Amino acid sequence: MEADGVRERAGSLPREPGVYQFRDGETTLYVGKAVDLRDRVRSYADPRSARIRRMVDRADDVEIAVTDTETQALLLEANLIKRHQPRYNVRLKDDKSYPMVQLTDHEAPRIEITRDPGESATVFGPYTSKAQVETVVKALRETYGVRGCSDHKYSGRDRPCLDYEMGLCTAPCTREIDLASYREDVTAVERFLEGETGILADPLGREMEAAAEDRNFERAANLRDRLETVEAFHGEGGEAVQSVGDERGVDVLGVAIAGADATVARLRAEDGKLVDRDRHTLEAPGSAGSDGEAGGGVPAVLSAFLVQYYAERELPDALLLPERHGDDEVADWLAAEGVSVRVPGAGREAKLVELALKNARRNVGRRDECAMLADALEIGSASRIEGFDVSHAQGTAAVGSNVAFVDGSAEKSDYRRKKLTDQNDDYDNMRALLEWRATRAVEGRDDRPEPDLLLIDGGEGQLEAARDALAEAGWDVPTVALAKAEERVVTPDRTFSWPSDAPHLHLLQRVRDEAHRFAVQYHQTVRDEVATVLDDVQGVGPETRKRLLGRFGSVENVREASLEDLRSVEGIGEKTAETIKSRL
Repeated sequence: MEADGVRERAGSLPREPGVYQFRDGETTLYVGKAVDLRDRVRSYADPRSARIRRMVDRADDVEIAVTDTETQALLLEANLIKRHQPRYNVRLKDDKSYPMVQLTDHEAPRIEITRDPGESATVFGPYTSKAQVETVVKALRETYGVRGCSDHKYSGRDRPCLDYEMGLCTAPCTREIDLASYREDVTAVERFLEGETGILADPLGREMEAAAEDRNFERAANLRDRLETVEAFHGEGGEAVQSVGDERGVDVLGVAIAGADATVARLRAEDGKLVDRDRHTLEAPGSAGSDGEAGGGVPAVLSAFLVQYYAERELPDALLLPERHGDDEVADWLAAEGVSVRVPGAGREAKLVELALKNARRNVGRRDECAMLADALEIGSASRIEGFDVSHAQGTAAVGSNVAFVDGSAEKSDYRRKKLTDQNDDYDNMRALLEWRATRAVEGRDDRPEPDLLLIDGGEGQLEAARDALAEAGWDVPTVALAKAEERVVTPDRTFSWPSDAPHLHLLQRVRDEAHRFAVQYHQTVRDEVATVLDDVQGVGPETRKRLLGRFGSVENVREASLEDLRSVEGIGEKTAETIKSRL
């Protein structure tokens, strides 16, 4: 929109609180809140940051929603940002992938690491390092013999399994240990996971000393490393949470920002005990500009996080922050909800904030390469990238892969794969794969978020085939290709040869390589399925199967071949040919 267009649109708006959306067709580019819609929208005629200026230039309309109160506008803005994920907002993406440890609700509880705990299980965590959790769980099992097998393997056994022989389980399944004694060991495990480090560290220390006295130095060194992991396991702040004022529930926030990348770490204390920790990713524009969000930096991230996170959750009694968020509307909302907000300078509360800051700094920085890629390609964002590749064996068992990366990391729950019509044509295969993806997106049959960028494994030919499919389906998404030979990035307008150490090139290479791996893996699965069908036919061995597929290309073509055609293959007699026809 031109500046005059923004002023003209603003002049027709009411002087009331509400929410406004800058739109590009059906796409929401930006969502903002306002005490006075007319004044706020008019300010975008002269945006104070390059990022917001690009947004305004791209927009073709401004939609509004009037609310009764400023608080309603605040919460509506948060909900719209969560729903549309507009690329020019500070956007919260919850990170729910951290491992937890659970003890199942069973007569002989099982210990396991999980990301999806059972409703009736006793759960501890989440934790930030799966490797550390695995080391601790193994140490717990070796010390206390708590089982790790499934309930199916536990039931109906008449003798202990290998875990018993290896000293990892005391075999309650066959009553090598009585259930009462086993539950005492489970209680000891619970005590450790609740924070009593010595209950595991002490026996490990004694075992390490015994190994050293026996001059078994390799085992002593292994036990030393394990002991260090165990002693550090509860070193993330549990000892700091004894009492945090008189409040029952306290949330402690830490923020770390690197370029356009921001992480908020949240520690949760209830009744003086640390009960939860998690981290959340946000996209942080370099400057808040005229969006009114606290002037950028940590205050802008805090302001955005507080509303977007707590709009859908129960507020704590108190919030401990590393610095003031600076948003008067957010402050009024929290005060009205009875939340105490503090920025501690010293003491136990300051120690908790420092702990949260350390947790936040662990995850920050990965999206810098996404921002660099977006700048290099001159697109609005490269936070979400989808990669595509095809795989086949001389036209047989043809498949396509569609992988997804979010903020530089693989989002495996969003991976998809597609069987393709068997043909020895990489361009047509890529065209078919992208036609399938684009059609599903346009028809609303794909429940994944819209990607910022599509990456094709290949060169100019594959890129042209992909773009033809996108154009035919009417799906407008920036698309590039990455050729393997020279690692050149091919776009519709030009070719880039970036330095081999460029972070944004490394990002594309990770996406490309993962798409290739996923395609080859699926191709091998389909190929093995084909082989299995023919293996079931009596009289068809590996060599005969190879000749059949070499002659006809696929099982489907073998199925449609005549008896005469089948008998023409070396090693296929009349009886075998008839068997193949009857079985296929």
